[in-house]
Amino acid sequence: MKRLIEKGLMFGNLYHVSSHALVERYNRALEHLTGRRTQLADFHIDLSGYSPEIGDEFGDDLYLNHNGVNRQFILLTTEQKRCPLLNVKFSTSREILKRFITDNETQLFALTATDAVAGELINSVFDISHPARLFDITSIGIEADTTTGTLRHAERLAGLVDRFKTEEDGWFDDVLIAEMIGLAQKSGDITRNPVRLKQKSYDQPDFWTAHFGGAYLFRSVPHPALIAVGDKQGFDGVPLKHVFDLEDRNQIARFLDLNDLVEPIVKARGIDAVAILRQKMDFIVIDAAADLDLDLTGLTRPDIRRLARANADRLPRAYHGLNALLKWAVEGGRWPRIDSSDPAYFYSLRAADTPQRDLVNMLLANLTPLDIRQLFICHKQLFYDLYRTWPETKRAFVADFLDREYQVDKAGARAALFGHEPDMGGRPPPRPVEEIVRRVGPWGAVRR
Repeated sequence: MKRLIEKGLMFGNLYHVSSHALVERYNRALEHLTGRRTQLADFHIDLSGYSPEIGDEFGDDLYLNHNGVNRQFILLTTEQKRCPLLNVKFSTSREILKRFITDNETQLFALTATDAVAGELINSVFDISHPARLFDITSIGIEADTTTGTLRHAERLAGLVDRFKTEEDGWFDDVLIAEMIGLAQKSGDITRNPVRLKQKSYDQPDFWTAHFGGAYLFRSVPHPALIAVGDKQGFDGVPLKHVFDLEDRNQIARFLDLNDLVEPIVKARGIDAVAILRQKMDFIVIDAAADLDLDLTGLTRPDIRRLARANADRLPRAYHGLNALLKWAVEGGRWPRIDSSDPAYFYSLRAADTPQRDLVNMLLANLTPLDIRQLFICHKQLFYDLYRTWPETKRAFVADFLDREYQVDKAGARAALFGHEPDMGGRPPPRPVEEIVRRVGPWGAVRR
């Protein structure tokens, strides 16, 4: 994994906590939440304030996520909204934390100027002992305050101010006035600078979870279903009629079609379908070449296609299915019949523009693990898990490829998969991205 870390493909874009003041604020919040303190003088944190260095120090990667259910967080700065979220147990956690920071950015900026904000994502369950408990999770609440209780004091002070204004003898109540003065010293002037956080509850109807070997739960679509990554028998007893696993390709394809959740790449508007198909085929060739123990050092795209021609009889069915689709896209003619029983089927799809888009792209990445770029973008944890199992030659090629071609144009690649979404800081993508996508294709420049 060292190669990925060095290239910024793992633990990239974390926030560096290096000043003594910030380390001390973090420790106060950490002690407030967990009763522990770090001895490190500097470290890096993700969106939630989790630090991989502190995880190593404690021997506990879930020190802010006990049981993997109610994730705690420590905010030292609103800049954390630009960071990734590590050790994800629920796919919605990152988006909820980002929205919470964005919805309350002014208030959080003021609060973190002098203290850390500590809090927790609250589910209605505290442990998930059976898959049926997943269905008890319908929304996520957020509890947050500074380590000195600024918000709690401000709320108490607001109530006392109301009493002072409305009670007939409020002006003469020395005890009430003294308590107001004491709280004002802790919370500041709430009449000029009110410190209240907005939007503390977020719906979570559809999500992926790492629990029980992994599962995708779709509840808000017209035809709900649960799709297990492992054996679906482990989900017996859940309150849902349709439960599939990744071996149920026909049923998953039918589910995606009935709910209008996907579209064929070759029929999607505004993208270079030929470039996408060729790149997917290249990734399949690389995987086959690695299995054959061929040297992948310095391979160019022409080299990869020469490998494909020389080893055509050894390539998997998915390659030949995509090749038929490519010929149709380039030359026209008869539409190739590729149904869900064909290994190329899910490689030929992308998520439609629906509220479940990101979750569907994550599921497609799970179904098409040879497409290493989509896997890296849509399902990083699975990418890292599979990366550890690959031959060294494939690990080196993939790391170099992502560093060379994804890192330089993240916006262009994401535009093809997700549409025009804001960046990690909440800003809309720059207009030149559309021109880049039209010119070189959403998966990067392809030399023809």
